[in-house]
Amino acid sequence: MKGQKSTDFDRIADAIFYLRKNFKTQPSLEDVAGKLKLSPHHFQRMFTDWAGVSPKKFLQYITLEYAKGLLKENGPSLLDTALDSGLSGTGRLHDLFINIEGMTPGEYKNGGKDLSINYSYAESPFGKLLVASTPKGICYISFFENEKKIFQELKSIFPNATYNQTVDMIQQNALFIFTHDWSQLNKIKLHLKGTDFQLKVWETLLKVPMGKLSTYGQVGEQMGNPNATRAIGTAIGNNPVAFLIPCHRIIRSSGEFGEYHWGDSRKVAMIGWEAAKTDMVNRNDL
Repeated sequence: MKGQKSTDFDRIADAIFYLRKNFKTQPSLEDVAGKLKLSPHHFQRMFTDWAGVSPKKFLQYITLEYAKGLLKENGPSLLDTALDSGLSGTGRLHDLFINIEGMTPGEYKNGGKDLSINYSYAESPFGKLLVASTPKGICYISFFENEKKIFQELKSIFPNATYNQTVDMIQQNALFIFTHDWSQLNKIKLHLKGTDFQLKVWETLLKVPMGKLSTYGQVGEQMGNPNATRAIGTAIGNNPVAFLIPCHRIIRSSGEFGEYHWGDSRKVAMIGWEAAKTDMVNRNDL
């Protein structure tokens, strides 16, 4: 049986898909609830429990105007502005407590021959996750629908590793990001297989704060390589750690959210969820 969080997110994802498709008409609570075959009261309560804000407020966060407004507000130096505002705020940012360690050339080339990888299946606000870790840190996080298929995807990255289905403290600490005060988290370490260029792209993504957005071009500028947008896009698409490395915060320069490896509706859900959480933190700080 599906976990309740996954069941709720499936409904939320359907709602977000409907809202994205029809945002120009600003559909009512009754319209969306009717599409989910839920009463307006039940849908309002379920959605607010999940997002922390009403469906109407969330709709404001996920329209294209929200993304375009952020780009216009921050101008051409959106990433620098986001960093400045984030680092001066009270919220805990990814780059403050997540550290990437690249695998050694031997680990990279031999398919993880000497690696012992623990893995487990978990629930999140955005659906089911497979979480995997080495003794040095998280090496893989992915959303999934089929347990066997996602495990085979993990094994294709590290075909020669030893696998143990067990939950460890490294995994638990990483998953606390969804529910706990970030200031109470231990530092999260990532142990990743990637080229030097990929690692640099992923490290740059960590500098985009929660509730903020950047573009492929701005990531290139931050890296000192503004003409490498295509290669940057490929590296972002190969991100092995969902959510913790926030590739969902990268959008097109036009303001459109663009595609996402783990589903377009999930990307929009993440952007809106983070915007809602950040907005609540900012209001509490007033």
